[in-house]
Amino acid sequence: MDMAKARPVPKREDVTETTPLRLDAAVALAFPAGGMTVNGLRTEAARGRLSIGRVAGKDFTTLADIERMIERCRLDESLRASGSGRSVGGTGNSSPPRRGSSSTEGSTTPRDALKAKLTALKNSLGSTSRSNTSRSVSGGT
Repeated sequence: MDMAKARPVPKREDVTETTPLRLDAAVALAFPAGGMTVNGLRTEAARGRLSIGRVAGKDFTTLADIERMIERCRLDESLRASGSGRSVGGTGNSSPPRRGSSSTEGSTTPRDALKAKLTALKNSLGSTSRSNTSRSVSGGT
């Protein structure tokens, strides 16, 4: 990116939680220590964790949307398909039932989920052939 064309990042005091921000400005304001990129925000949007609006071919988000994304990431972290089976939001006074060091009950891998979707789609499609067509083997000359 040409630095001469870089847009200035607005000052934090000039931005509310709902101010639409271009993704580069949102990264600079929400992650001042670094660690996140514009492509990272787009990846999170593709995963359904970040709300991005597109106006005139430009992508925008808000600091509130980024906060919700961070919360979703925290929840996703605690609900991993494999792990110690710890419950979310425990009180600390009672122990959750122990499930072992690598509990995977009820988990679905992305591959299994895709396979199930494709099977459901395939089963929902009707036949494209006419029912009265038959293949006959012709004895050849």
